[in-house]
Amino acid sequence: MVKSQQTFGQQLLRYGLYAILGVAALVYLMPLWVMLLTSLKDIEEIRSGTLFSLPGSLNFDAWSKAWSGACTGSTCEGIAPFFGNSFKIVIPAVAISTLIGALNGYVLSMWRFRGSELLFGAMLVGCFIPFQVILLPMARMLATFGLANTTTGLVAVHITYGIAFTTLFFRNFYVGLPKELIAAARLDGAGFFFIFRRIVLPLSTPIIVVCVIWQFTQIWNDFLFGVVFSGGDTQPVTVALNNLVNTSFGGKEYNVDMAAALMAALPTLVVYVLAGKYFVRGLTAGAVKG
Repeated sequence: MVKSQQTFGQQLLRYGLYAILGVAALVYLMPLWVMLLTSLKDIEEIRSGTLFSLPGSLNFDAWSKAWSGACTGSTCEGIAPFFGNSFKIVIPAVAISTLIGALNGYVLSMWRFRGSELLFGAMLVGCFIPFQVILLPMARMLATFGLANTTTGLVAVHITYGIAFTTLFFRNFYVGLPKELIAAARLDGAGFFFIFRRIVLPLSTPIIVVCVIWQFTQIWNDFLFGVVFSGGDTQPVTVALNNLVNTSFGGKEYNVDMAAALMAALPTLVVYVLAGKYFVRGLTAGAVKG
C-alpha cells in the first residue's frame, strides 16, 4: 500500500513537472509565434486584428522586402548583403578560435609546465571581462594595425574574446582523457603535433561541437562589437536589423521588421536544432573533472 502511494505520488510529481515545463515552453515560444504571425500579415491585418489572430492568407511580401528591399539606413537593399558579412565574420572566427582553444587546452592539460595553472587562471579572467571594458583598447589596437572598420578587424576581435572560452572548454575536456594513452604515444616517439592530430583531435568531436555552437551563437548574435568595430559595408546582420527597425518612411512596417528578425535568427536556430543534443553531451563530458 505504501509502495503504491509512493508510486502515485511520484507520478503526480512527474506530471506536475511536465505541466510546469510545458507552460514555461509556451511562454518562451509565444514571442516567436507572434513574430511569425505578424510577418505573414499585411499592414491592414496588423492594424485591424490582434497579436494572436491568424493571417487571412499567407503573404510573404514582407519576407521578400526584408530580404532585398527594406531600407537599413541610407541604402534599401534589405538584409541580404549583411548576411554575407556575418558569414564572413563567423566562419573564420569560429574556426580559428576553436583551433587555438584546442591547442591551448591540449598544452594546459597534457603538457603542463611550471606556471601552467597560473596561466590558465589568468586566461579564465577573460571569460568574466565585460564587453564594454575592452572597447577602447581594442579600437586603438585595430587603428594601429590599420584594421579599423574592416571584416578582418572584427574577426580578430571575436577570436581574441573567444579564446578564453574555447580554452576553458577544451582544457576541462582533455583533463578527462586517459593519461596512459598520451604517455604510451610519447614512449613510442610520437611528438607534440602528431599526438594532437592523430590521437587527441579524433577524440574531441563532442567538445568541438560545443565550441562551434557556442562561438557561432555568440558571434552571430553580437551587436556591440559589430556596431563599434565595423564600417558601413562590413556591418553584420544584427547591426543591419537594428538600422532596419529604426528606419521608416511613411509608416511603420511591423511585418517587415518581424520577417527580418526571424531571418536574422534563423542560422542560430538551425544550428541548435541540428546539433543541440551534441552540445549537451559535450558539456557534460567535460564537467566531471577539471
